[in-house]
Amino acid sequence: MTAVRVLLALGLVAMVSGAVPGAEAQTPPAPSGDRPIHTATYVEVLPSAAANAREELRRYRDATRREADNRRCEVLSRIGQPHHFVVLAVWTSQAAWDAHGHSPHAAAMRERIQAVRSAPVDDRVHGALSVGPLGGSAAGDVVYVVTHVDVIPPRKDDGLAALVRLAEDSRPAAGNLRFEVVQQTNRPNHFTVVEIWRDARAVEAHATAEPTRRFRDALGPMSGALYDERLFRLVE
Repeated sequence: MTAVRVLLALGLVAMVSGAVPGAEAQTPPAPSGDRPIHTATYVEVLPSAAANAREELRRYRDATRREADNRRCEVLSRIGQPHHFVVLAVWTSQAAWDAHGHSPHAAAMRERIQAVRSAPVDDRVHGALSVGPLGGSAAGDVVYVVTHVDVIPPRKDDGLAALVRLAEDSRPAAGNLRFEVVQQTNRPNHFTVVEIWRDARAVEAHATAEPTRRFRDALGPMSGALYDERLFRLVE
């Protein structure tokens, strides 16, 4: 009985102190404001303004890359619709992205695009879900694929799991240079998938690969909107 009393006493001390003998202390996750932020900014201008918008976005990209808290900034032009663009960027934190919005080059870009836009500039802010090393931009005649995935709220976690599996299965595929899945901070059932493929043939092969077909079959019953997949070239 004495041994039992000792064990019970030890257990009570552990409960009071908040520690369990043999358990490892766990570090709480960092606040969302301290995590890297991935942004996708969609820009659509009048077809006649495509060339000017391209140059404006190139200047904006170069200035953005000089910001201390920017980790990557790429401007892409949509294949078949060169007046549609998306700017992909990575920031050290939400605060860094917020501060960027007040920078002179960000304000100047939006003012000039405003005059020729065919739709409002659309900012999507995300947290990383399944991403590899940041690395730099891919050069040459590569193909970027940017997809917006909308899952009905009750199936959010199922959609998240399916997207993570797709990313893990797709990164080793022949011709893949990047495969990232990020989750919108204000709508956690909305996701963006960013892929880079060596060429159009690699894109086609991935579209018919077993992991992709399995993912699309799983996504169907939980999708909240059409699968919005767009192909782009890098603005160098």
